[in-house]
Amino acid sequence: MKRIESKRPNVIVFFTDQQRWDTTGAHGNPLGLTPNFDRMAKRGTHVFNSFTCQPVCGPARSCLQTGLYATQSGCYRNNIPLPPDSKTLAHYFREHGYTTGYIGKWHLAESDPVPETGRGGYEYWLASNVLEYSSDAYDTVLYDNDMEPVSLPGYRVDAMTDAAIRYVADKRNEPFFLFISYLEPHHQNHLDNYPAPDGYESGLIGKWLPPDLAELGGSSARHSPGYFGMVKKLDEALGRLLDALKSLKLADDTIVLFSSDHGCHFKTRNAEYKRSCHDSSIRVPTALIGPGFNGGGQIDELVSLIDLPPTLLDAAGIPVPGHMMGRSIVPLSRKQPVEWNKEVFVQISEDKLARAIRTDRWKYSVVAAGVSGWHESRSDTFEEEFLYDLHADPYELNNLIGVPYYQAVTEELRERLLARMVEAGEAVPAIVPAPERKAPVDRRVDISELRDNNIHWTYGS
Repeated sequence: MKRIESKRPNVIVFFTDQQRWDTTGAHGNPLGLTPNFDRMAKRGTHVFNSFTCQPVCGPARSCLQTGLYATQSGCYRNNIPLPPDSKTLAHYFREHGYTTGYIGKWHLAESDPVPETGRGGYEYWLASNVLEYSSDAYDTVLYDNDMEPVSLPGYRVDAMTDAAIRYVADKRNEPFFLFISYLEPHHQNHLDNYPAPDGYESGLIGKWLPPDLAELGGSSARHSPGYFGMVKKLDEALGRLLDALKSLKLADDTIVLFSSDHGCHFKTRNAEYKRSCHDSSIRVPTALIGPGFNGGGQIDELVSLIDLPPTLLDAAGIPVPGHMMGRSIVPLSRKQPVEWNKEVFVQISEDKLARAIRTDRWKYSVVAAGVSGWHESRSDTFEEEFLYDLHADPYELNNLIGVPYYQAVTEELRERLLARMVEAGEAVPAIVPAPERKAPVDRRVDISELRDNNIHWTYGS
């Protein structure tokens, strides 16, 4: 079979679950866990400041598949299936001559196995709606196109990577879009543990921890060795996939995106692992390699997960729908002059209903007090909860909300957050200022520094 539209690149999304940005050497991790990601970031395009727009599994996936914020797609929390009329990346790629495949965790249907109507338009299907429940570290069970269970041998990451390489080899003569959605390094729910491959955890016990975990602890002493071992195995899988592309002579024709749905704070910010505004929950590793991204270097602009759908379409030469909320980073990779957003916007659900923005310097977050983030997707009233100066306090250990000295920056960030909420289709809520309190640390900055690039927002801007 001859390759259709040979100038169109293949596209592979290598998507991990709950992976912090600072698990990678490219972000300064000293444990040597990610040589393949680091190589990819160096040779391709490294999105240094990459953030999710929803630190919960299902909602984040809905954003990546549709290019809409979670409140717009309707999947604002877990266990809400993607509406049947939703148009996903698979639909757009299929309309432009691509064959499409999905392997791994879906988390956008009502149950397992997922019927064809719940697969978001993907043709080849080897997936589970909730992989953490259908499988275990050494017991990988996915469901095929006929909704039949398929048991794959080996550690789960290896088993899924084997399946992905088989798909690539089979489809190498036609343009393909493949989405590989791993569970790792997410915890295994029924164990509340991070089961790394045999032999991977022991060498990481008592090793380096990020400063926030070293300070706050949580479950990191117990769970970080397994978590880091999972990250190491994922990176080996990435290397295997890149090697397969090279051996199949597809490396020069294939875009590979590596990213994750959210991070992991190891029970330091609440009673579980994510669902907070902190970088430990929202900042993720992201890099791209292949046509249009080779030699792109490091991108320092703030990029959201919501920007990845238009990026993939743009890179494949597919028109980006006007309703998508993000922007393609292809011009950034090509070093073209472009006005870029000065903040990323985050919606938070389930254990709380919250909204946040993250700029280069500041983190500002509000919460709907007394409102269930499970039963409600929006609120008409929020209260200020967090303010962090990320230049002075990059691991967010000193909350400055309510400190009078920071009133000017708080007021500006409040307006900018409101503008982003309106942009995402939300009504303008009331935001109740935080009660005045003393600063947790005695630190002074020039008041002129409080203005972030002198950007002023108004509703509708």
